[in-house]
Amino acid sequence: MSTPSSSVPPINWAPSGPAVPDESAILDGIFADTNAAFGGNMNVTNADGSPNVKTPQGQLASSVTAIIGAKNDDILEVVNGVDPDLSDGRFQDAIGRIYFIDRNPAEPTSVTATCSGLVNTPIPVGAKAQSSTDGNIYLCTQAGVIPASGSIDLTFACAVTGPIACPAGSLKIYQQIPGCDSISNAADGVLGSDVETRADFENRRRQSVALNSQGSVPSVRGAVLSVANVLDAYVVDNPLGTPAVVGGVTLLANSLYVCVAGGAVQDVANAIWSKKGPGCNYSGSTAVTVFDTDGYTAPFPQYTVKLDIATGLPILYAVQIANVPGLPSNITQLVQNAITAAFTGADGGQRARIGRTIYASRYYPGIENINPNVELISVQIGTTTANQNSVGVNINQIPTLSANNIVVTLV
Repeated sequence: MSTPSSSVPPINWAPSGPAVPDESAILDGIFADTNAAFGGNMNVTNADGSPNVKTPQGQLASSVTAIIGAKNDDILEVVNGVDPDLSDGRFQDAIGRIYFIDRNPAEPTSVTATCSGLVNTPIPVGAKAQSSTDGNIYLCTQAGVIPASGSIDLTFACAVTGPIACPAGSLKIYQQIPGCDSISNAADGVLGSDVETRADFENRRRQSVALNSQGSVPSVRGAVLSVANVLDAYVVDNPLGTPAVVGGVTLLANSLYVCVAGGAVQDVANAIWSKKGPGCNYSGSTAVTVFDTDGYTAPFPQYTVKLDIATGLPILYAVQIANVPGLPSNITQLVQNAITAAFTGADGGQRARIGRTIYASRYYPGIENINPNVELISVQIGTTTANQNSVGVNINQIPTLSANNIVVTLV
């Protein structure tokens, strides 16, 4: 039995991907099939030759066209879903699982806090500080002991996930620790994030391809980025027998350098040690003891892993918008929200990262899409004065953002 032919154009499965026909072509094909099925001379066209969709057969043809068009869209979504460059949602999660990674949940804001007090006072993991601006609680993720200098810098993470601002000077002691007199933050915290975006997840998937390897820079980076609550990391090595300056940081000879923002420092150190090649030196100012418990009984072999905790680099913004009629009354807040969304990657793009140049042009689309009446004149950024088109970030720095550092001027 032969398959009946149809005038409805099929999907064109080209080497570059499927191309579906326009719905107008589908409608014409259905009208042609309907007319042929009933022997011709049906009232299926208007006087000018256009499809007559007001007749019963025209309405039926329109419904069938919509059904076929919807199913063609479904096919395109499935095809795009298996392409890592285009996939999103459930399809992207499935691709990630091929590499044994899952989408990161929302991450908390991370902040470096100075704990001051009596010498030899231990600051445990879980020690609590509170932000005076919004009342949020911050938990210490890195145990430490106050040294002879009378203070120690430790990492704290917000108990609530998401891009919550922690301005400089806002932290204070929440739960008293005997011997600890104060907890404060000299710099803004590193904004947390909502559930990992499509762009960030794909970036991490590409970097994690080397996760199952060992002894290479990509494998170390993949392991560190897989640690819970890690917001960003930069990994590089110096293969030379002499010190070298890379990204504004001096690396020791034959050393591995890791800078990280967020996450428990012990977990990060364990991840580094699990992938680092034997005999390689470290560069970094934070020393962590790691124990090798695989195949040994106590006392376990121990190693000192060194790394850097990323220093916050406040980014300043100066935005000029034409003062024209029709602007929203809260335009300043809306601009600040748009910049924050781009800065954290909530707009679907890449977030501001360690060691990466930040371009002012990154923020144009979000601001211009606020309202049709917005006429953007300029966006400038900087670290001391917002008067540049780009800012270079060293490999031991992570950009930070505060609404106070976003100045919006109506011109």
